[in-house]
Formats: sequence, structure tokens, C-alpha cells
Amino acid sequence: MPPRAEGPPPERPDYKVYRSRRGLLSRLRTPDLATLRRREASGQEPPRRGRVGAGAGGRRAPAGARPSRPAWRRVLRWAGVAALAWIVISIVAFAVSAQIQRSKLAGNVTSVLHGNPFLAASPQTILVMGTDVRSGQFAGPAEAESPRCVAAVESGRPTGPGCKHGPYRSDTIMLIRAGRGVFRKLSIPRDTLATIPGIGEDKINAAYANGGAKLAVKTIEQFLGINVDQVAIVDFDGFRKFIDAIGGVKVDLPTRVCSSVSGGAFGLKLSAGEHTLNGFQAITLARTRENTCGSGQFTGTDVERAEFQQLIINGVKDRLTDPLRLPYNFVKGPFIGWDAPKVMVSSMGAWTMTQLVLAAAIGGSSGTDVLKYSEVTPAGNLFISKDECERAVRAFLGGPPPRTPACSPAP
Repeated sequence: MPPRAEGPPPERPDYKVYRSRRGLLSRLRTPDLATLRRREASGQEPPRRGRVGAGAGGRRAPAGARPSRPAWRRVLRWAGVAALAWIVISIVAFAVSAQIQRSKLAGNVTSVLHGNPFLAASPQTILVMGTDVRSGQFAGPAEAESPRCVAAVESGRPTGPGCKHGPYRSDTIMLIRAGRGVFRKLSIPRDTLATIPGIGEDKINAAYANGGAKLAVKTIEQFLGINVDQVAIVDFDGFRKFIDAIGGVKVDLPTRVCSSVSGGAFGLKLSAGEHTLNGFQAITLARTRENTCGSGQFTGTDVERAEFQQLIINGVKDRLTDPLRLPYNFVKGPFIGWDAPKVMVSSMGAWTMTQLVLAAAIGGSSGTDVLKYSEVTPAGNLFISKDECERAVRAFLGGPPPRTPACSPAP
């Protein structure tokens, strides 16, 4: 082993000390090496600007200790995280439910539609129909159909397997124009006289009975000279559950309403004015045609029935967009998100349905508009003149129709 060299120990090599500083401009400063060496020789730790754990007077907290934070900040932070998670759950529930409802629509219906996924950027026309098929919940014993039959008819097929009655017609026909700040409605009385492609002259609701939603779309497009972009078929049980989920709907009735539907299974006795209806009451009002109040009240026409239906649509819209209802809607968010798409079987999936909700929220509440007939034919059909068709379509589209409306054929 070689002997150790005599002499003083070697000097420590000069070196530069770097430390991170807050801000870009601090990087331009020259490090104070002399001060750092003196502190190192004396065993002092160099000061650190804004170090975590520094207490009052610049004293450092014990190693490993976390800085204390006010309790209200921690509570607020976790409350925000929980609220965000609740909103995400609501959105996911809505998206999944919308896709399930879309998958139920009969495959041949989409082939005649003109819609695209970008409803928010370009207004689209949505055909909303309710059929006169009845489940046991909404009918007397003599009218009730099996769940299998109800599901088939509400998917857009003219009739379904296992149906004891029928063929079933479209009980409600309403057009909604939504998108790019627009939200308008136009109802067509179900007894309107129309020419049905391949069938001939009949009530317009017979199109559904003969060819389901596909033939109904073609008939309405020809009748009004418009393009139908999306279709939605009302699920009465889903509609009831949704209205109950949002705490009912508020309607302002222009007249006293007394009615009995489904062979007396459901009835209403409402005075003129404002009422909050639950799911069963709202459906009964939407199906009301006959007046049982006596003279001096509504006349029980299809026009008035369509007006009642539009009042309910406005009530749903107002319920969801009312700022005073935000706390309730937030708490019930996942349940509302799950039940809302189940109101209808439609061609709109999660993406388009979300845009429809947004369009309804920002589009304002238009008044009720119903095609008005000029005469009643001997067969009980309602005749709609060309002038009335053109007036209603211009108001609905905000401009002329792409084609000349056929309207009712001359009686």
C-alpha cells in the first residue's frame, strides 16, 4: 500500500449553488455564493423564500408537517368535488337512457328522416306523436294491451305482436322546431283530412295505423310541404314518471276542464286558472276531448285538446328552466336525467337529445299554435285550407316551406 502523501488537505473545489426561485425574472439574478458559504460553515440552513411550512416570523414548521388550512376551505373543496360528481352522474344517466330509447325505434323510420347530429347549429323539425294504444295503467280493463304490444306500437310499428285491439292510430301529432335559439310548436288535429300516400283520403292519424311512424312522416311532409328531421313517439308511462320526477307541471287553464277518459278510469275536474298536475293528471289532460262540465266550458274539439298538450309541454319546459327550481332539479338530477329520455322513443341519441334540452332552455316559450279547420266534412274530418297551411308553416319555420303544402284535399 503506497504511503499517504504528506501536506495540508486539498481545498474543496469551488462550485456553483443553484436553487429554484419564484418567477422568471428571479432567474436573472446572480447567486450570492459568499453568503451561502458563510451559512454553510456556521451550520445554518439557507433561507428559502415562500417555503412550505414557514410559520410566523419566518420560522420553519417541523419536518414532515403539513400547513394548516381553515376547515371551511376543506369543506368547500370537498363539497365542490361532490357537486361535480353528482352532475357527472346526472349527465351519464341522461346519455345512457337516451341511447337506450333510441335503440327501441323501428329501423325503417330513420330512412325517411332528414336530420343531422348538429341541432344546436341548425334548427330541425321534430315530429312528436302519441298513439292510442293503452297499457293497463292508462286504460280500463276492456282497452288494456299487453306490455309487448304497447312496446311494439310505441317503437313506430303500425301494430305489434300480441295486440288484442287496433290497428292503432297517432293520438297526438305535434311538430317542434328547435335549434339555434328557436323553439316553436305546431299541432295538427288528429281528425284532419289528408291524402295518405298509397292509401288515399282519410284522417291524418290513420297514416300510423297503416304504416307506422314511417308512413306518418311521409304524410305530414306532403301535407305541410316540409322536411321532418327527427321523430319521437311518446311513451305514456315514461312521460308520467318524468313529470312526477320533476315535481309535476304547472299549467294555466283558459277554461274549466271536466273530463273522463279510458272508460272512466281517469277523470279531471279543474277550474280555470293555474294548477300543478302530477303525471296521471297531465296525461289525462293531454287526452281530454270530451267536456263533462256542462255548457259554457270548452267544446271538446281536437283544437282544444292540442292546446292542452302544448300547455303541458310549456309546463315541462318552465319546470326545468325555472331558477327557483334549480336546487330541487340538482338534488333529483340523476333521476331526472334517467327519466327524461324515457318520455319518448326517438331517433335522437344522447348527443342530439342534449342539444334539444339546451334549445328548449334558451329558445323562449312560444304560444300555442294549432292548425285551424274551416269546415267539418260529412265523415267528421276536419278540412284545413291552403291559406291556413301556409300561414302555420311560415310561422313555424320562420319562412316559406321548401315545397308547396298539399293540405286537405277538396271535400
